[in-house]
Amino acid sequence: MACARVPLDEQQVTEPGPLGKERTLPALHPERAEDRCFVPYKPPPEEASPAEVEEFLERAKFITEDLEWLLALPHDKFWCQVVFDESLQRCLDSYLHHAPRGLDLAALPSSPAVADTQRSVHKAVFLTFLRMATHKESKERFITPAVFGEIIYENFLFDIPKILDLCVLFGKGNSQLLHKMIENVFTQQPSYYSDLDETVPTVLQVFDTILDKCGLQCEGAAAMEPMKLNAHKQPTAMTMSQQDLADLIAYLCDSTTTIHAFLDIFPAACSSFYSHGFISRLTSFYETAVPDLEKAVRKRNFDHKSLQDDLWKRLSHSCRKMVEMTHLLLHHTCLQPILEGFLSDYDEQFPIADDISLLQQALPVMYPPQIYVYVQTAVNFYEKVAEPVVFSPLLDFEYFVFLTLVQGAVCPVSGAELESLLSCIRDLLPDLGEGFLLACLQEYDYNSELVINNILEDRLAPNLDKLDRAMPRPVKEELPSVLNNRSNVFDDDEFDVFRRDQVDMSRIWKGRRKGESAKELLNDKQHIEDQRAHSSSAAYDLDDYDDEYDDTYDMNQVGANDLDGDTLLNRRPFTIPQVLRKGKVEEEEEGEEEQEDDTLQFVQDPALLRERAEARRAAMQQRKGIRPERPSNVAGRPKGQGQTLETFLDRRKKEANKSRVSNHNRRTMADRKRNKGMIPS
Repeated sequence: MACARVPLDEQQVTEPGPLGKERTLPALHPERAEDRCFVPYKPPPEEASPAEVEEFLERAKFITEDLEWLLALPHDKFWCQVVFDESLQRCLDSYLHHAPRGLDLAALPSSPAVADTQRSVHKAVFLTFLRMATHKESKERFITPAVFGEIIYENFLFDIPKILDLCVLFGKGNSQLLHKMIENVFTQQPSYYSDLDETVPTVLQVFDTILDKCGLQCEGAAAMEPMKLNAHKQPTAMTMSQQDLADLIAYLCDSTTTIHAFLDIFPAACSSFYSHGFISRLTSFYETAVPDLEKAVRKRNFDHKSLQDDLWKRLSHSCRKMVEMTHLLLHHTCLQPILEGFLSDYDEQFPIADDISLLQQALPVMYPPQIYVYVQTAVNFYEKVAEPVVFSPLLDFEYFVFLTLVQGAVCPVSGAELESLLSCIRDLLPDLGEGFLLACLQEYDYNSELVINNILEDRLAPNLDKLDRAMPRPVKEELPSVLNNRSNVFDDDEFDVFRRDQVDMSRIWKGRRKGESAKELLNDKQHIEDQRAHSSSAAYDLDDYDDEYDDTYDMNQVGANDLDGDTLLNRRPFTIPQVLRKGKVEEEEEGEEEQEDDTLQFVQDPALLRERAEARRAAMQQRKGIRPERPSNVAGRPKGQGQTLETFLDRRKKEANKSRVSNHNRRTMADRKRNKGMIPS
């Protein structure tokens, strides 16, 4: 039998021949394969009669038993059967082509026997492909990696379409095993990467085909072709038959689900899709085709309501998968390479937080704090996560909010967005009340697709089932007017424009009234007369007021120690009021203010006086356009926390100006002596 530690492709076996004589054959030889016929797979019938159900159960039982027999074979016999038995490959291919996908499982018969048999076939097929993708089962049972790559490639045991089907069929719950399996296939046979590059244009053709079926202009080479004048008008999503529309949406759903599953399980393929401009083509298709398809599903009259619900569910699922595909491509081709490469190494040696702090201080307007939050959060997020994160369909919105707005709570939707969500749901479900829909949106984080799906499938939360489905929208209470509660200096007077329809505009002007001078303004005593008239209406009259002499302070020598009048006038000369001056003498005013403050320093706090003097000096420098000198800070932050730009500048200035203080030219002269050899180095 096989020798230990020898790869299968180099092993020789001795077996009895047809005539009874022993012969020596390679371990991998067609004559060593067993004569066994594997039957093709057929999916469970949707509208099953007892005879059809029995036929499915019998066929699925044969497939399961044959695959379990195959998996029980030893290493050499297994590979002989896999490589040389064509019926086995036809059986496996038929399952990949016809096995029900995720959304198709709901249409299967509810028979427990059918479900159990389908699960058994599903498991056996997956284990068979998993063993086919393993070139080393143990130290004694293995195939040379290069030979393994040739075997699976030349015999078409794996190809890109099969790998895509494997991802969409077995990805749920087996993503890690599938990732290792596909990674091993691509590693041992790099030719699959070139096959993938050739497959991506075919995948892009799917979107062009759907656009063409909908009668929409597609981008690329097809858009540049001239259209025949006598060509008949292409049917649109609104005019094509119901069956054609159903097939088109099912085709879109199956394609988007398959591509997303492949990119999610094998992220290394994202670079191939990205290099072919997949993101731009996908977004262009989304903006062009999805609105027409949504309109057709909502507005058209279908023979059965269940068909409309199923098409809407499949279309919503397709839209979600297209958004997730775009996210995967951007994450694995743009963001992750930066975080894994240069950015992470740079941050380890020079913390990005210190660089951003310097930029914020130097350019506070051009570098807003939001950028700091985004970059720092991205770095911290990647450092805390040990492996790539797989985001569920309902978490994309939360993910982007987490990266961009990590501080504070974020309002989920605006008023206009809420009205749009309500309108979208009511177009499909017009019998439901807006109050009930608002409660559903709030329960499911304002995800309209999830709300529609749960309503149609009758899977609402228990607290929503108790609500009246025709419940109207609650009436919004009007807030009291701000004008009724505000306080203003013009309340109830002649200038109260909020309560008066007419205001005397002749008494309102901007700046000095035309024709008036400062002297006329001072001579105008009308406001005194008005004030006197207003005061006379009070309980007492100013003209009749006779105050008695207050002799409280007669015994105190108030002002006895004050300077006499002449000395006070010498220290503080008479000052002409500003309004009566003909010119402005700022220097004299500043000197007078300083002298006035000097007379009071003997009774005030010296620290307060210094603070006021500093404030006056700063105001004077500001008026003269002199830039105030920034205080020096050479100490900076503690070691290891980074230093600001000002700290670096102050330290350099201190180093350069040491010769101006007590050290004199000590350093310069020391350097000069050392250069002349007077001081040993």
